[in-house]
Amino acid sequence: MSDIEEIRRRRMQELQQQAAAQQQAPDAQSQEQMRREMEAQKRQAMMQILTPEARSRLANLRLTKPEFVDQIELQLIQLAQMGRVQSKITDEQLKELLRKLAGQKRDINITWK
Repeated sequence: MSDIEEIRRRRMQELQQQAAAQQQAPDAQSQEQMRREMEAQKRQAMMQILTPEARSRLANLRLTKPEFVDQIELQLIQLAQMGRVQSKITDEQLKELLRKLAGQKRDINITWK
């Protein structure tokens, strides 16, 4: 009898694991769909906030510093939502903003003696 009970217990565990995996799969798909929608909304907002040259500059910068660009995009969207962006941000204005934000980083110099 104990062998049959052991087989039943194992089979029940397998079924529970399969059920849990099936429940997680739709959640992952819905999260992926939400992420895609958020990216599309962010792209749309950037098209309204930035000139084509400025968007191109951010796209190039994203290749080397994706986290930095994400941070800048979020800040720009927040400024636009607060009404602080009156017209599209040009490439020169974006350069100045990037200089200010990049200048906030602390430089660490190591000298060997």
